[in-house]
Amino acid sequence: MNLPFTIRVLDGVPVSDQVVQAVRKAVFSGQLADASEFPSVRALSQSLRISPTTAHKVVSQLKAEGLLASRPGIGMVVTARNLPSREERLDQLRPACLRFLEEAAQLNLTAKDAVDALKRAAADTSASA
Repeated sequence: MNLPFTIRVLDGVPVSDQVVQAVRKAVFSGQLADASEFPSVRALSQSLRISPTTAHKVVSQLKAEGLLASRPGIGMVVTARNLPSREERLDQLRPACLRFLEEAAQLNLTAKDAVDALKRAAADTSASA
C-alpha cells in the first residue's frame, strides 16, 4: 500500500513519534482526508519497515487523539472532519523550528538571526509566487 505521507528517520527522535507527526501533517494538510482508509498495523509496519509494536503504538496514539477510528468491515479510517486550530497547526511546526534553531546555533547565529533568515526566505517565496 502506498502511504500518502513519508518519514525521514531522525536520530534521537523515537520512530513512533516521527510517524505520528507525519500522519498529523498529512491530515492537517488534507493529504489524508476524513473517512479515507488508513493502513492496518501490519501494512503500516511493512510499508515503513518498522516493527509491528511500533506501528501498533502509532495507531493507538492516533486513535487516542481522535485522528483514526476503527470501522467494522472497513478497517482503520481517518476521522478529521475539521481543520485543527491555529495553535495545533503551529505545534506541528515546533520540531522543524527546533531543528532550524539548532542549525542556526551551529552557525553561531542567534534566534533573531534565524528569524531574519526565515523572513528573507518568506520574501523570496512570496516574490516567486
